[in-house]
Amino acid sequence: MDKNSPIGIFDSGVGGTSIWKEVVKLLPFEHTIYLADSINAPYGDKSTDDIIALSIKNVEKLLSLKCKIIIVACNTATTNAISVLRNKYDIPIIGIEPAIKPAALQTNSKSIGILATKGTLSSALFSKTTKEFTKDINVVEIIGEGLVTLIEKGNLDGPEMMALLKKHIQPMIDANVDYLVLGCSHYPYIIPQLKMILPDNVKIIDSGEAVAKQTKTILQSLDLLREETSAPTLQFYTNAKTRTLEFLLKEYSKIITIEKKDF
Repeated sequence: MDKNSPIGIFDSGVGGTSIWKEVVKLLPFEHTIYLADSINAPYGDKSTDDIIALSIKNVEKLLSLKCKIIIVACNTATTNAISVLRNKYDIPIIGIEPAIKPAALQTNSKSIGILATKGTLSSALFSKTTKEFTKDINVVEIIGEGLVTLIEKGNLDGPEMMALLKKHIQPMIDANVDYLVLGCSHYPYIIPQLKMILPDNVKIIDSGEAVAKQTKTILQSLDLLREETSAPTLQFYTNAKTRTLEFLLKEYSKIITIEKKDF
C-alpha cells in the first residue's frame, strides 16, 4: 500500500462531511476522496440487504480510486454492514457508531437521549452496544424522521427543520436527559438548532473526533501516514446535485474539488 494513496470516505449523502472535517483537522496532509451517495439518501429507512449492497458499491468505487483506508462515515451503514465489509475486504475499514459509552459513563441524571435513523436504532450492533453500557440508565431513543432529507437540501434552520426538531427532542426534555448522542453523521450540522431547543445543561456528543483519532492510529500502526507536507488533493464526488456539498464546505472552497459523478 502506498503512503501517498488517499483516505476514502463514504456516506449516504453529505452528512459524513462532518467526519471529513475532523479527519482533515487531525491529518492535514492526507489526500482524501469523499463519496456522497445522495441519490440513495437516507439509508436509514432501507432494508439491511439494501444498506449492505450500497456499502459494497461505495467501497468498490473507493478501491478503484486506490484508497489506502476507508471510513464508513455513516452510522446506518456501519451498524448494518461493517462486519460484512471487513470480512470481504483486506483494506482497513473504520466505522462510526453513536457515542453511547461516554454519555452513559458521564450522565448525572441517569437519562440520555439518542437521536438516530431507524436503520441505526434497529440494528443488532446498536442494540448490543446499548445493552452493554446502559444497564442502569434510562435511554430515550428517537428516530430523526425527516432530518436527513432536509439536511441534504441544505435546509438547516428553516421553520420546517425547527418544528421537526422540537417534536423529536421534546420526549428527551421530558425525560430529563443530560446527554444527547447524535447517531447520524448528518446531525452535527444541526447542533446550533438543537442548542436553541435543549436546556443549557444538556451536552451534545457526536463521533467525528473519535473517528479521526482512530484513523490516525491505524495509519500510524500500518506505517501509512503520508510523509509529504505539500498540499493534499481533497476530492468530493456526489451522484446528485453539488449545491448542498458546496454550501456545507464553503470555507474549504479554495482547496477542494466537487464533481457530480455516477457511482
